[in-house]
Amino acid sequence: MNPQIVPIHRTEFREDGMLFVRTDSIIDTMVNAPLIVAGLLVVALTIPLQTSFATTRTLDLIINTDGSTHISSQIDVNSSNYELSLFGPSIDNFFAIAEDGTTLSGNVIEDKAVIQTSDYSSITVNYDIHDLISKEGRVWTFSFDSPTNYSLLMPENSVIVGMNILPENMEQLDSQIKLEIPTGPAQIDYIFSTPADVPATPSEFSFDSVTIGLIVGSIAAAAIASVIVAKKRQSKPQLQTNTIQTTKPTKLDSLNPETIFKLRPDMREDDKEIVKFISENDGQVFESDLRKKFLQPRTTMWRAVKRLERLGVVEIYKKDLLNMVKLRNDLEEEN
Repeated sequence: MNPQIVPIHRTEFREDGMLFVRTDSIIDTMVNAPLIVAGLLVVALTIPLQTSFATTRTLDLIINTDGSTHISSQIDVNSSNYELSLFGPSIDNFFAIAEDGTTLSGNVIEDKAVIQTSDYSSITVNYDIHDLISKEGRVWTFSFDSPTNYSLLMPENSVIVGMNILPENMEQLDSQIKLEIPTGPAQIDYIFSTPADVPATPSEFSFDSVTIGLIVGSIAAAAIASVIVAKKRQSKPQLQTNTIQTTKPTKLDSLNPETIFKLRPDMREDDKEIVKFISENDGQVFESDLRKKFLQPRTTMWRAVKRLERLGVVEIYKKDLLNMVKLRNDLEEEN
């Protein structure tokens, strides 16, 4: 009597009496198990990503004459604690507001900003950045790699002399040019429209009618200004000579630029111009005013101010969270 065999899986008998068990379902299970586990991992990983999801709705940039760039961006968020990646570490004047105008609290750490968005779904961030502009000679260069389309407002009286991208749109707003630039890396070279800054061979560059109009208008304005300056220079020497002869020494003689230059004969010519400007403004100015006056990037002006500090010509202190540069009164006493 043959024993009865009840297999778990489908079986087949061969004529020689041997029993075979098919393992199709076992193999299917072994193949599908890793796929199921991977699917569960994907679901688990997407949960935290959804809580920090954000979309940039608008991005607007304004280049200032001192080499800084103001950035304004409207962002849709669905997280109460949103971390924003900034476009560089040199950040000033950062603030964030909600869609109803409420100011939101946030902290900036290097190139990151953590914003408490509460229950708001849309926020607007604004800040100044000093990492997008460089300068070589008279040519300023704007370099930016954007993850989205954006608008760019050029400085007043600036002339574009080179671009590596094709703007989607270009328009003139008074003495400024506004560009609409697509996603990706962009580099724009520009100068300020004084006679010395206008390129010697303009045919090398491609300008539209808006840019040509700006160049012609700037040259005309500069020509008028040069005539006025020339007339003033003709009448100034005699007046200055008389003033020097009749002015009596005062307690502020140590702030006289000529006195400082005699005590520091090795001072650079560009540093002398900074000293003269500070002296003309009661002996102290904000560092930001120096950048605006001499059209220098923040890092360049800061190096110049630190040079003067090492020479003992100026002292630097904070006033209203800004750097104040002041001519020293005891310069002569140290010598």
